[in-house]
Amino acid sequence: MAILPIVMHPDAILEKECGKVTDFDKKLKKLLANMYDTMIEADGVGLAAPQVGVDLQVAIVDIGDDSGTIELINPEIIESEGSQTDLEGCLSFPGLYGEVTRPYSIRVRTQDRKGRMVEFQAQDFLARAIQHEIDHLHGILFTTKVEKYITEEELEGYEA
Repeated sequence: MAILPIVMHPDAILEKECGKVTDFDKKLKKLLANMYDTMIEADGVGLAAPQVGVDLQVAIVDIGDDSGTIELINPEIIESEGSQTDLEGCLSFPGLYGEVTRPYSIRVRTQDRKGRMVEFQAQDFLARAIQHEIDHLHGILFTTKVEKYITEEELEGYEA
């Protein structure tokens, strides 16, 4: 497939409510494939359609564990509980990291690439990544939720 250019902040599409997907067709499947390739090439764990300049509620998440690649189409969080604070970054904000508090556990209702409704539970880092991508679909950037920015030097200590 194709590697798409990643939209950088302050592009207006990043702060826009995206349109709902209504056509579950070959174009959607191609978009999902291209987004996956783009995310992997950029060494990311998630990517939302507005980050590649597409005004649709489509996102993918793959944190590199047994849950595999999760495709989110018109997703919504229907339950959440607990709390976790951890480091986040974003492909649209290279080199910028900050601590963000989000629910620890979420229940998501979404559609798959064929338009079927799917519900699933996610916890911990997977829940964080999914929430970050769903925020993108509503024009919400992680920078609006950062409690403390982390410098490159602090980042090295974080990873250790």
